[in-house]
Amino acid sequence: MEPSANAASVSVQESDLARPPFKRRRLNPRLLILLIPPVIWLSTFLFVPYIILFLNSFWKVDFGTIVHEFTLNNYTKFFTNKLYYGTLLKTLNIAFWVTLFSLLLSYPLAYFINFKLKKNKQLIYTLVIIPLWVSYLVRAYAWKIVLGQDGLLNNLLLSLGLIHKPLEIFLYSQYSVILALTHIYTPWVLMSIYTSLEHIPKNLIEASKDLGANRFSTFFRIVFPLSLPGVIAGSTFAFVLTMGDFLTPQLLGGTSSMMISNVVYSLFGVANNWPLGSTIGIITLILVIGLLELTHRLEKKTSSFENKGR
Repeated sequence: MEPSANAASVSVQESDLARPPFKRRRLNPRLLILLIPPVIWLSTFLFVPYIILFLNSFWKVDFGTIVHEFTLNNYTKFFTNKLYYGTLLKTLNIAFWVTLFSLLLSYPLAYFINFKLKKNKQLIYTLVIIPLWVSYLVRAYAWKIVLGQDGLLNNLLLSLGLIHKPLEIFLYSQYSVILALTHIYTPWVLMSIYTSLEHIPKNLIEASKDLGANRFSTFFRIVFPLSLPGVIAGSTFAFVLTMGDFLTPQLLGGTSSMMISNVVYSLFGVANNWPLGSTIGIITLILVIGLLELTHRLEKKTSSFENKGR
């Protein structure tokens, strides 16, 4: 046994010596030249502003003037003042409901278009996402016209005799903000879910039916698990975009439904307290990055499940 083992080790060593030495790949100079513009662009307009924002969060304001003295008072003020951390929690709550309602509206509609429609599928899909072609500002103002005291909803109720004077509860409330943002971001969620449903192999569904599974079993065991990457991506779109929205709360929510972006806007604009505004911006950015990392891991898990299913 020992001579054969020695012979095998000698043959392995000889084969290793016979291999050509490992050569490191050199980057193509043309590729490097092509990479320089986007790197400069990202550094100038993305990383550098974030670094400046991070540094500003450690300065303080003295009689309206920014003083470059290191302090943690801005972070302490955020976590001890209910106006700031409470507004962030309210923003997370609004983003949660907007995401949930967008999913409840988008998934059945995307399922219907993909699996039930036989004709004019692309036409219906285009009609559903047409609101994305309209200006965001126009859509927000449209809801103000609908929900206002002299708006379409109040006039409809008055004409039906259900009320005797215009109601004020429709506008300048948290519900109007959630309603408008759901309408604005539903097409984003629908596009992600529809794309995911479209890539589900039809033979899997047919095989499930051939094996005796009913519609509910086929949906919950085949369709829904394979569409989870689209659900997660669409939910991330709706949640993150809602968190960064400040125009719709300003138009439809009033002071009672102010979101965290409105606070940042007022600190940089009216209050001229850039360090505290930078602090809130950094905290929100960290929260969003953590959320994106979490959804990225969930997407990887669901994608691996999808690959196994195929």
